Amino acid sequence: MKYADELIDRLSWRRAEKLGKLSEDAFDELRLAVTRDPDSFLEHKGDVAFKHLADALAANDLAQAEEEFLDDEGYEASRNRRLDKLRTACAEAISMDGDCLDARTIAAMLGAKDPDASLAALLKLASEIELDTEPREKEGNASPSALGTDVPTSDSDEAPLATVSEWDDVFARPRLRLLSSIARARLETARYKNSCKTCERLIELDPTDQLGARYTWAIALARLEDEKGFDALDALFGRQGNAWNHLARTLLMFKLDRMPAARRALRGYTSLCRGGAYALLRPTLVEGYLPDRPAFEPGSFEEAALAVHECDSVVMDTPDFLAWATAQDGFAAQAEKFARDNDLDW
Repeated sequence: MKYADELIDRLSWRRAEKLGKLSEDAFDELRLAVTRDPDSFLEHKGDVAFKHLADALAANDLAQAEEEFLDDEGYEASRNRRLDKLRTACAEAISMDGDCLDARTIAAMLGAKDPDASLAALLKLASEIELDTEPREKEGNASPSALGTDVPTSDSDEAPLATVSEWDDVFARPRLRLLSSIARARLETARYKNSCKTCERLIELDPTDQLGARYTWAIALARLEDEKGFDALDALFGRQGNAWNHLARTLLMFKLDRMPAARRALRGYTSLCRGGAYALLRPTLVEGYLPDRPAFEPGSFEEAALAVHECDSVVMDTPDFLAWATAQDGFAAQAEKFARDNDLDW
């Protein structure tokens, strides 16, 4: 969630609506003016609440980064204080605007005692705002494997073109973030088919998939051993490799006992992401997403760490997978070298 940029987008569109039809150049001038002094454009209660929450999330990110150097006891105490502050900020944002959906989504997750409770709270919130969490019914499409979106596919390596996306409406993005949170919560709680359905619904609404529903979907399809669905999803987005795709494919091929393909996918994962082998064999702590997946540099260790974190439930549910990966030629040596070069535990 790019807090500052999205606030500028909200304020710019809100003022543009008030001014009436603007040319592209006039809108660019307006956005520049908003960027220079956003506070002077804060008029709507929804934007005031969003800014309050955005400031709190930015402060949370900063405090979280500083916790890296604390011992276990200090980290736990700092984390508890940090999340308490964020809970308070969510409550304050909601008091400013009861329709501040991002604040309500985060509050639902922070108020839950376990993943199942978090999912229940998110589903309750979706029901309250009448947000569908499953794809629209289509004739002849009874399975997530059918990938029943309205997005055209092509033989090119580019992601599918989409003419309409709810992501283009900045005020619709909180609804998309809620759906994304539900999809991941369903994955985390082993509701794999329902996770697929929510991912499909999210991509119906945003065919450009700005929130990475395809990553969650790929993991769920791997757990379900749905090779047909996995291949269709891969084709839908131009077969663009990433840590989630390669790691999920590795798990899928391993579960189907297709070992040559599993080895190729594992090599693809480690060649794509710096420190990928270490990330899989020595998973690092990843904070729960509030409300969406943090930004990462493609091919970075952070990308690998996030993918491993999200694949954890499937990895743990796949006997002998880690032992097999460790035994692959050079895999453990790559992980050890990365640890040694970066002063990490091994």
